Amino acid sequence: MKKTKRKKFTSAGTSTLISQGSQIEGKLNCDADLRIDGKFNGSIESQGNVTIGESAIARSNITAKEVIIAGKVFGDISAEGKLTITPTGQMHGDVIASSLIIMEGGVLNGASHMEHSGTDHDSSKTTLEAFSIHRSEAG
Repeated sequence: MKKTKRKKFTSAGTSTLISQGSQIEGKLNCDADLRIDGKFNGSIESQGNVTIGESAIARSNITAKEVIIAGKVFGDISAEGKLTITPTGQMHGDVIASSLIIMEGGVLNGASHMEHSGTDHDSSKTTLEAFSIHRSEAG
């Protein structure tokens, strides 16, 4: 009989999902990207990107490469790259990031500190992309 080689499965790029309807409490450390659509209470440390979906509520301090908020976050965020708050996103806590994007309708209640993630901490290289956080009223 001839032996066939089997390919090894690697999970290096696999994302972690906490789906809508799920509730998790504790400390989460992950090497891959993370998406939360349910409820999470605790701390999050990710080597990848973290996305808080529209239906998500995270009562968490989050440390990650980049963070996108479309739901609600109650806690502090430290992003190596950028933090993006979408029109449905609400951030209640302090932020440290290299770049901050707040789309119209997005909410940031807290202090923000811009830090360049590279070795050169020249403040002229730090970018801030902020849009109005209040929706204009019609009529």
